[in-house]
Amino acid sequence: MLRSETGSAVVSWVLAKFIWLTARSIRWQMATPAFHAKATKLNQPIIAVFWHSRIIQMGAGWRESKPIAMLQSPHPDGKLIARAIQRLGYQTIWGSSTKGKGGAAGLRNMIKALRGGMSVGITPDGPRGPRMRLSVGVVAMARLSGAPVMPVAWNVKHRKVLRTWDRMLLARPFSRGVVFWGEPIYVPKTLTPEEFEGYRLMIETRLTEITDQADLHFGHQPTTPAEPAEEPGKRDR
Repeated sequence: MLRSETGSAVVSWVLAKFIWLTARSIRWQMATPAFHAKATKLNQPIIAVFWHSRIIQMGAGWRESKPIAMLQSPHPDGKLIARAIQRLGYQTIWGSSTKGKGGAAGLRNMIKALRGGMSVGITPDGPRGPRMRLSVGVVAMARLSGAPVMPVAWNVKHRKVLRTWDRMLLARPFSRGVVFWGEPIYVPKTLTPEEFEGYRLMIETRLTEITDQADLHFGHQPTTPAEPAEEPGKRDR
């Protein structure tokens, strides 16, 4: 059904409505208002990074008047999510955060959008993992564009954690929610290979830290990152 044009259109419409209605039923709190203000009011575009498990309600707390585009994989699942977020008013950039032809195209398109003044959102462990491991594309994008990287995570008190490779988080309607933004991270234009890896680890660590803070805010057990060498997209038994 998802492979057909009609089926994809129907499911994406239902998914968009679910996201929209759920988001508006939740009482959201900005746990880091100073960084949230920077994210939505900086006079330059930003690179918002969030783990793939938080993609469903990632629009919470974003100022609708500030344009943002989301990187989406051309994989059928990515296309479904892309159609849903387009219905919610976000633009889509096709590509991948991983190495390969799709990753190179995605990187070029994201840099073009940033240089044009549009902020971008990216799941640096998507589309298939390893879970909560940052791809090199984020550092390259920040270095070439000059845009700051800002980690962000959300959580809700009442939720469902799916047994997918990313531990996808589903918010239950009429819950209480919280959004954490991290401090902007600027990547220099010139980096040695060692410095490049240092920034990759820094962004990965900070994103995991604020995601853990969001989980602990409601007393939930933080999600454990996958081993770096774990098979992408593998479902735990």
